[in-house]
Amino acid sequence: MARDRIALRGLKFFAYHGVLREEKILGQTFIVDIDLYADLSKAGQSDQVEDTINYAEVYARIKTIVKMEKYHLIERLAERIAEEVLGEFPCEGVRVVIHKPQAPIPGIFDEAFVEIYREKNR
Repeated sequence: MARDRIALRGLKFFAYHGVLREEKILGQTFIVDIDLYADLSKAGQSDQVEDTINYAEVYARIKTIVKMEKYHLIERLAERIAEEVLGEFPCEGVRVVIHKPQAPIPGIFDEAFVEIYREKNR
């Protein structure tokens, strides 16, 4: 597994994921963090974007998934992002965190989140 990584933090999207009817109607903000593990040595030598993972393209792919698809669970949303990124970009592994700051929990809390790590099937 490559030790190099590209990280995107705090990607904020308004979307309609959730189990409760109100979540599906009113929507809420979701925050995505992602780490892509890949060998970045070629890009480090060449200084060419073709030799790395274009994080603007990763962002665009995540935005489409979060905003256009709808899931009951943020676990499924994280899995869907991992599947797409591993399938479309030259990375060996991915860590995805989905933060749900307005989760419907009766109490005081900062956020609820799930974190997954997946590797490309070899």
